[in-house]
Amino acid sequence: MTADLAGPHWWREAVVYQVYVRSFADSDGDGVGDLPGITSRLPYLRELGVDALWITPFYTSPQHDHGYDVADYRDVDPLFGTLADADALLARAHELGLRVIVDLVPNHTSDEHVWFRAALASPPGSPERARYLFRDGRGPGGDEPPNNWHSVFGGPAWTRVPDGQWYLHLFDTTQPDLDWRNPEVGDMFEGVLRFWLDRGADGFRIDVAHGLYKEASLRDQERSTDAPPPPPNVIPADDPDGPPRSMVERVVRDEPMWEQPETHEVYRRWRRVLDEYADERGDRMAVAEAWTQTPASMAEFVRADELHQAFNFAWLTTPWSARGFAEVVNSSIAALASAHASPPTWVLSNHDVVRHPTRYGGGPIGLARARAATLVMLALPGSAYLYQGEELGLEQVDVPPEARQDPSWFRTGEPGRDGCRVPLPWSGEAPPYGFGPQAGQPWIPQPVDWAGLTVEAQETDDGSTLAFYRRALAARRAAVLGADETCVAKADGDLLVVRRADLTVLLNAGRQPVALPAGEVVISSAPVDDVLPPDTAVWLR
Repeated sequence: MTADLAGPHWWREAVVYQVYVRSFADSDGDGVGDLPGITSRLPYLRELGVDALWITPFYTSPQHDHGYDVADYRDVDPLFGTLADADALLARAHELGLRVIVDLVPNHTSDEHVWFRAALASPPGSPERARYLFRDGRGPGGDEPPNNWHSVFGGPAWTRVPDGQWYLHLFDTTQPDLDWRNPEVGDMFEGVLRFWLDRGADGFRIDVAHGLYKEASLRDQERSTDAPPPPPNVIPADDPDGPPRSMVERVVRDEPMWEQPETHEVYRRWRRVLDEYADERGDRMAVAEAWTQTPASMAEFVRADELHQAFNFAWLTTPWSARGFAEVVNSSIAALASAHASPPTWVLSNHDVVRHPTRYGGGPIGLARARAATLVMLALPGSAYLYQGEELGLEQVDVPPEARQDPSWFRTGEPGRDGCRVPLPWSGEAPPYGFGPQAGQPWIPQPVDWAGLTVEAQETDDGSTLAFYRRALAARRAAVLGADETCVAKADGDLLVVRRADLTVLLNAGRQPVALPAGEVVISSAPVDDVLPPDTAVWLR
């Protein structure tokens, strides 16, 4: 089955652009991006050539985790605008032929959500506490946490309240986990889905989709040492030439807090709701942010009666290697085919990981590799997700310690995710580079040497990364969209070879040029003649 981007199954081959709302565009000069700012820049996204945008949470929130701590799922935080601004954004996007995917956070709420405030004001064993995971502690006087789980952000996953009980938070202390075994929780989220679908949302990105349910016993996690396991969403920037790490090769850990079978019943319920809203604008869809342990477990989220897509993080986590890339392409496609699921998604960066030019080595080499990997990605069957700023070639920024705001920084002392969330440079010679009408730096300071990376500077440069992305997205529409989804990848030494329909895609992951086979060059990530230079990709026909 192939996709028609104007048809019902638009999501199958769509290119989706992630907008990190705080850092895309600021309309009111407070240094923080907002919904009117996004609306004002929608023509840029249409011209870039994407099909949809995914917007990170803009709900009412105390912003301890920059919107992923939700206090009210049915309103807009004043920092970002109003419900009327959300309606205007949806309307303008649809006028331009863009779909809008809203971020949904079902694993936890903010500690300022009305439910959690009621829980704190109620006694142990009350219905109010039953919406969350409150438990008595262990040891004398209940002074020890109920189990040995660690927070993804560092430190214990339990916090004690004044009456002696503890509540679970797999992320920050201000993000208490909901108890999905309580039917009130499922009913509440069905109402949230319908609220945004009724307003015109085209789909949802499901945050921590592998979470929600925990093993009912809340037993200890088995591990060989007392050290917490590495957070699943932290991708190191070093060793870009290291041995390939695929999801097949990952060590399967004991994780009683993730990937519980009951979670799939939630998504079956949500799929029924989404299917009710399909109309002349097409399907309403959902994509899982599921950091699963194998391609097969990823495929379980996208069975025919569950979610439409799941992020394929195996592609993102693979170092620079022809063999690694080939293995991930083939294993991802095979896993989804065996589950009779939709085609894969492909993604290289997002708001939680080190930007891929930096992961691939940084500087000119890192950027060349990033462009080459992107060109391969855009030829693969399925949909592609881009992260704001990658079309400008932005690298990870070393944010000064005094400007860091990621909650993981405060809990672990590690730099965290601020470096990939620096506001976009639009124009001008100095910060804020047209990000907003304010003078001076935005909420995360921008580097003073970004003048050459602004949209304004790159729009007039045919050799810029922005110009390359526009050409690549146009080539995808012309040469790939609607093509047979059969795709095979192999590694010939350091040369990645991908064949799909009448296209042959080559990527030179080695250090020496290789002879370029005969054929018409459709597009390349850097200039080519009779050889394919290192760190370069090309489409041949």
